[in-house]
Amino acid sequence: MPITSSAKKALRSSKRKRLVNLASKDSFAKTVKNVKKLIVSKTKEGTKEALSLAYKALDKAAKKGVIKKNAASRKKSRLAKAIKKLG
Repeated sequence: MPITSSAKKALRSSKRKRLVNLASKDSFAKTVKNVKKLIVSKTKEGTKEALSLAYKALDKAAKKGVIKKNAASRKKSRLAKAIKKLG
């Protein structure tokens, strides 16, 4: 447990940031999972819209620092590659 007042404040701050980061991470994880479901079910309709939403969520997460920029780029690339493979 923190003892000094500054440590207590840092703990409160980190708890708030953790919640915000988890919400952002959940957001992009859900959109990516949605795209992957469409890829596995091999449905072409709706994939472009879902991919667009996934791009948006990944870019926001990278901008906020939840994930690194290259990690977001890698995920976007792999999703696009998988959709292109559908034909």
